[in-house]
Amino acid sequence: MTQDDIGELVEPAVAWALAHLGSPDYALRCLAFVEDAYERANQIEVFGGDSAAESAARYGMHPLERAAPPPRGALVFYACGGPVQGEHREWGHVGLSLGDGEVVHAWDRVRVDEIGAVEHLTRADGWSPPRLLGWTAADRVLEGHATRDWAAR
Repeated sequence: MTQDDIGELVEPAVAWALAHLGSPDYALRCLAFVEDAYERANQIEVFGGDSAAESAARYGMHPLERAAPPPRGALVFYACGGPVQGEHREWGHVGLSLGDGEVVHAWDRVRVDEIGAVEHLTRADGWSPPRLLGWTAADRVLEGHATRDWAAR
């Protein structure tokens, strides 16, 4: 996949994510949100883990350098855990980099925050504070993606 090919998938994903600002539909479903941004905007399917924590481990990460934010379309990962449907574990958190030091992500609602500010967000009962881990470039996330018609579901 060339950088141009990747760019053609990143921009629709970012636009899709930003079009959902304020939506509560993805609360506690941050991985579904970033995957849907890529998948539904581009009619593809990506193959990450079952949680943000599993996807971070599967994809691997670059350390974050505050002077150089992750590129636009990269996934930015955080460690955190808490209860989801009666199961308490390390789920992680993930957002989509806007390339300018901010991420669009699903927390209590879809929102945009500075990457470091996510660590200080008010969290749900029983949840640990998010701790920034690093980022994964879009080309790694898009490896092996498949075409999929989401409207046919």
